[in-house]
Amino acid sequence: MIFRSVRLNSLAALVAVVSMLLAIGAHAAPIYRIGVYYFPGWTDGAKGLNLPYPWAPIKKYPERKPVLGWYRDADSSVVLQQLKWMASHGISYVVFDSYWNKDEPFLDQALVAYKKVKSGVGVSYSILWANHFHFEGGWGGFNKMINYWVEQHFVDPDYLKVDGKPVLFVFSLDEFSRMASDLNVSVENLVNRINQAARKNGLPGVYLVASTPGLAHWVKAFAPKAGFSAYSAYNYHIGYRGESSFATPKAHSFDSLREAYRVNWKWILENGDLKYIVPMTSGWDDRPWRGEHTKSEQSPSTLKQFDAHLREARALMDAYPMKTMRMGVICCWNEFGEGSYVEPTVQEGFQRLQVINSVFGGK
Repeated sequence: MIFRSVRLNSLAALVAVVSMLLAIGAHAAPIYRIGVYYFPGWTDGAKGLNLPYPWAPIKKYPERKPVLGWYRDADSSVVLQQLKWMASHGISYVVFDSYWNKDEPFLDQALVAYKKVKSGVGVSYSILWANHFHFEGGWGGFNKMINYWVEQHFVDPDYLKVDGKPVLFVFSLDEFSRMASDLNVSVENLVNRINQAARKNGLPGVYLVASTPGLAHWVKAFAPKAGFSAYSAYNYHIGYRGESSFATPKAHSFDSLREAYRVNWKWILENGDLKYIVPMTSGWDDRPWRGEHTKSEQSPSTLKQFDAHLREARALMDAYPMKTMRMGVICCWNEFGEGSYVEPTVQEGFQRLQVINSVFGGK
């Protein structure tokens, strides 16, 4: 009887230990990895701004006023509070829009602030190369840019990595191709140079993510041939099924925007050979930048519509767990001028973050 009791007690202890380890593992490794794009355009007079006072046009839409007020994103205390909100609502990484002129970065004040306060918060970071304008830096500027990214960011232990490789989102494949042409090399050569710079600093390469809709040229030919690792997007307005002739009308409401996303998601997952970091959106309403709505523009999403859109994305991740890595990125944290934001506002409070957490955070 004593031997039997010992065995039973040991078994109970083993079960308890296994249960505890499973619980710890589940807490340490959430099923979904969700990020948000961050627009670093909210500091008066920041170099590279189109407007010296960027909040001025937003103030005409008071429902968009952040809980933090008309803040400066160069303020480390502001960025720290934003990171804490992200971490407590199921967001594990933030992707900063990253701009570069001929030989130096600009609009990087929020990223500089992030680097000062990121320790221990639990939100890793990545950069989106916002290359949606012609690069005029030549080889000197290109090499300086890549080395800067590697030395200042890619080697950072808090930088987002997949398979050990730092993740670099590329906004425009058109401009990437144009840069290669200007430098008189192939796009494969540019990708190789980026990887070589990373390897010289002890990294296994760079995890390049191509922003693209469901167009065959980019998905089936350009991105895999050039050496990209995955697809994603900043946002979609039209759904493509391989060719421009097979497209949805430009979205004019959030429901039609959801349809555009579904069309691109489906076509890319069924026809692309690379991984897919699933893009999502909180909406699009760029009246502060461009004036009143036209018929081709979208209206803001309701919380119910936003929730439905995220659940569609989660279902997609569950249907394609290997190809999506159950990884997604939402546009955006704070694109207040384009009407694409989840940052807490005076009108909605924390409701959009609560939606994200209820869908992806497991709480």
